[in-house]
This record gives sequence, C-alpha cells and structure tokens, in this order.
Amino acid sequence: MSEIEHESDTLNDFTPEALTPPRVVVLISGNGSNLQALIDAQSHDRLGGGEIVAVVSNEADAYGLKRARDAGIDAVALPHHEYENREAYDGALIKVIERHEPDLVVLAGFMRILTPIFVQRFIGRVMNIHPSLLPAYQGLNTHARVLADGVADHGCSVHFVTEELDGGPVALQAALDVTADDTKAVLKDRVHAREHLILPIAVSWFLEGRLRYNGTHATMDGVALPACGMRLSHGDAAEELDEDINDADAP
Repeated sequence: MSEIEHESDTLNDFTPEALTPPRVVVLISGNGSNLQALIDAQSHDRLGGGEIVAVVSNEADAYGLKRARDAGIDAVALPHHEYENREAYDGALIKVIERHEPDLVVLAGFMRILTPIFVQRFIGRVMNIHPSLLPAYQGLNTHARVLADGVADHGCSVHFVTEELDGGPVALQAALDVTADDTKAVLKDRVHAREHLILPIAVSWFLEGRLRYNGTHATMDGVALPACGMRLSHGDAAEELDEDINDADAP
C-alpha cells in the first residue's frame, strides 16, 4: 500500500467528535414565562445552538420548575430561607450552578440581589432581563412608577450583570409607547411580551460568540454598544409581536 493510500484510509476512518452545545443555566423565582420563551426558542433551534441544562429557583413552589421538568430539564429548588445570610446562600448557589458547567447564566425573573462573590465568579457570563428601559427605573415596581411619572416610553432591557443592581451594560432593549388606557396590569403584560421577544435573541447572540462583555461595555461583533445597547423601537417590536401599532396612538 502506498503512503498516499494509507493516509486516505486513515482519513476515511476518522470520525470527528460532535461539538458540545453551549450550556445555559437559568435562575428563576416564580412563574417562569421568560424561561418558557427560552425553552420554546431552544425547541425551534433559535437559541444559538445552546442547551438549557438546568433551572434553579430560590422558591421551591415556583411554577417555572414544572416548566423545566416538563421540558426534560434538570429542575433544582434551592430555597433561600434555609440559609442564614446572602453569602451562605450564594455560596450554595455557586456550587449548584458550577456542577452544570454553564457557558451562560440567565436571570429570568430571579428575585434575589446577588452578592459580589457570586457576580465576580461568573462575571461576563451572567445576563438579566429587567422590565424597564435601563438606566431608567432600576429596581422594583417599574410599571407603577412609570405610570405615576406619566412618561411616554417604557419597555425592557437585557443587560450583563455587575455588582451594581440593574446597572450592568445593556445589550438589547425593546420599547413601547405608554397609552392613556394602560393600567399596571396591562403594562406588565405588554412589557412581558417584549421580554419574551428579546431575551432569546440576546442569549442566542451570546452563545454564538457575537455578544460579549469586555469589562466596561457590552460589545456586538467586537464593537462597543451605546449605553442603551441595541434597541427595538415600539413599531419594530410591535411588528415582531404582530401587535396593532395603532393601539399605541389611541388618545
């Protein structure tokens, strides 16, 4: 057998190893509707080739844990009230997460303030969805505060998590026009629809290697993003969601 024939046979016998999908751990506290949006995106191959490998909740009765189990995803209840302080809880949470070796940790309605040790352990690999157009309306009760202030624009943001509460670099936002008919409940539902739209997009971009945190800014394809990140206008988001754009123009 010639050397060329031998090399050819060797190449024919070679079977490349299958690429391991990027791994995602999702943290929740309640219903898990944003988790469901991620699960749906994964089932339609729209999650950047990634796989949700675990869902962890600080509330044992969170409905999102059922969503995870129904999707065949490891569901872990880690009740925070069983730990004496935040540091002890976050230490246990770190251990649970690291067992699953995630490429990305997603906070999808995780109602806990994270300690610096947690943030630094996963810095650049943790993203959160927040119901406002950051940096406006950091913290809780965003919809009620927006209505009380009478502002015209509201929405949601996906941002990288840093030690500053809701203060990490914004990656992607979706805006909506506040109408005279909006109540807190209506506004919450409208913002939720936009959260379900942009969170899977941002996660997909990260898992594809396009979206990153460089220590000071969010970057997309190596280019630093502005403070508001990339933003879908009210009209663009409404079109994606098949909403009636004219509803926002009602008096």
